[in-house]
Amino acid sequence: MLYPDAASWRAAERRSLALIGMSGVGKTRLSSLLRDEGDWFHYSVDYRIGTRYLGERITDEFKREAMKSPKLRELLRSDSLSLRSKLSFHNLTPLSNWLGKPGDPELGGMDFDEYVRRQRLHREAEIAAMLDARGFADRARELYDYDHFVCDTSGSICEVVEPDNPRDPVLSALSRAMLLVHIRGGRAHEAALKARFDRAPKPIYYREEMLQGFWTEYLAETGQTPEQVDPDAFIRWGFARQIDARRPRYQAIADGWGVTVEADEIAEVETPEALFEVIARALERRDAAQM
Repeated sequence: MLYPDAASWRAAERRSLALIGMSGVGKTRLSSLLRDEGDWFHYSVDYRIGTRYLGERITDEFKREAMKSPKLRELLRSDSLSLRSKLSFHNLTPLSNWLGKPGDPELGGMDFDEYVRRQRLHREAEIAAMLDARGFADRARELYDYDHFVCDTSGSICEVVEPDNPRDPVLSALSRAMLLVHIRGGRAHEAALKARFDRAPKPIYYREEMLQGFWTEYLAETGQTPEQVDPDAFIRWGFARQIDARRPRYQAIADGWGVTVEADEIAEVETPEALFEVIARALERRDAAQM
């Protein structure tokens, strides 16, 4: 590990972190805090996915919808209209909308095969964006003169890596360049996350074998055909199950490749120095558990 113990972490003149955990545990808030309050370069995996790797596909989706309007079609074909995504660190809606939901097209759903195709493209993009992080850490220091680097990972990182594989390419690359910090939410956090998602379901990424199993199970349970499925109903149904499946995968990443901090600890962090101490204590706990 880049920082093998609490002493090396506290003594480090330059620090690099990768924040890992479910949506809503505080990864982006902490990354923004470090960027705004300290000399930190903030690298967002989701932003990289939605710009470098899927940006053209997202824009093409906008154009495809605009072409349905005769007036907009004319403007696009004459190169009189420009469309672009306004995706940002805090607004990932363009990426979510492109990823979509399977089900009834009248309710905003898409064909399941097309949904699977986009899921595969997202997987490839996420892996590539994660592998880019190490290079950005070097560039942040050499080109922009930042002393510190924070990688704000996607909530689906646990779906695209093999935590138990000591040669996993993504985790190997990240762990050589930064400390992997798993922010672990408790049951109350998970309940709140499920409730928030139930109010406003949004597209999510699944491992393909999980997705295929969920889709088959949902169709059998509801007795519906793929074209009859309410996209939001399926996404809600799948999300509740996915949280339970992700929990041990996140923990396996932390146990094998990094450290764990609690979401309640993180919620109280208001300064970079406070975060440094939370991480130092996590390193101490890990070392004590291994003795």
